[in-house]
Amino acid sequence: MTNDDLQGQVNNEDNSEAKKEDEQEEKVEEPVEPVDEKDKKSFFHRDCKHCEKYKTERDEFKAGWQRALADYKNLQQEIANRRSEWVQMSEQQILEEFIPVYENFKKAFGHHPELDGENEEHKKMKSWIDGVGYIMKQYGDVLKSHGVEEIKTIDEKFDPRFHEASGEEESDKEPGIILKEVSGGYKMGERVIKVARVIISK
Repeated sequence: MTNDDLQGQVNNEDNSEAKKEDEQEEKVEEPVEPVDEKDKKSFFHRDCKHCEKYKTERDEFKAGWQRALADYKNLQQEIANRRSEWVQMSEQQILEEFIPVYENFKKAFGHHPELDGENEEHKKMKSWIDGVGYIMKQYGDVLKSHGVEEIKTIDEKFDPRFHEASGEEESDKEPGIILKEVSGGYKMGERVIKVARVIISK
């Protein structure tokens, strides 16, 4: 290749580059037309062919979900109530088994002998009896702490809801007044655990 040929090739390349630069300068950016906001909203809110069907299905699914949620909350409440009832039943069963022991304790304590406070031997025995009496009081306090109350008897009017008459005796009191307690009665709230057996006046 001759020098003239090389020179001609370089000139052609320079002309080509210059032509490209001219073409880029001649290009004018075409303005972009702004999108109307109304067109955007109408596009996203326009009704489709099956919209009513989908809306109905959506409402059905929503209503079903709300019913399921309400059922679940009701179930939780029912389980909580059942648990509370089971705890109360278990507690009551234990207390019902404990009450006869406490009742026998009371009866035994009620038969302690009369003591002479001046007698040294009696003084020692009295200290022992007072200690046993304190233990009995603790038993009663445990029952009270669990809501168990002793049913009142002596000098109360006979009430078949709480009392069971084991006999009658002559008395200067009006008929139906409780004179003696044969065995104590107990209740928890409004529920009677054990009726009191009593002697009433004629």
